[in-house]
Amino acid sequence: MANVNIIQEKQQAVEEITAKLRESSSTVVADYRGLNVAQVTELRKQLREAGVEFQVLKNSLVRRATEAAELSELNSILVGPTAIAFSVNDAVAPAKILNDFAKKNDALKLKGGVVEGKVVGAVEIKALAELPSREGLLSMLLSVLQAPMRNFALAVKAVGEQKEAQA
Repeated sequence: MANVNIIQEKQQAVEEITAKLRESSSTVVADYRGLNVAQVTELRKQLREAGVEFQVLKNSLVRRATEAAELSELNSILVGPTAIAFSVNDAVAPAKILNDFAKKNDALKLKGGVVEGKVVGAVEIKALAELPSREGLLSMLLSVLQAPMRNFALAVKAVGEQKEAQA
């Protein structure tokens, strides 16, 4: 009877991980070996504040979930101690937080992940982390859109001042 319960618990865990992999806009896999309790607690706090779920999971369960979610390319990085950050709303948040934390703590290593349903490596995760925030991108877009109008207004003002000076 105990074996049946254990099997059911594992099947339920695989189903939960599969659902998280499918629902997440981004998932980042990291090796946390060498981090002390205080560092892991700080990392979890930062991720929680950003709405990111961070879990240490058994690789065997995650492998079964990746196969069910049709993301089996992820299995190659599921080696050693594995922590996974799931984010439903913000695709950049887990990559940015984990990358910034890894810069300060050499023990944390990014392995790869899934972004918008596509399996990516550590290099792509780091590139994603280096992107400006959504607000930063919107402000850049706004300044690009305002530049022609601002230049036109300055040109009109210059012409007006020149005509006043001639009059």
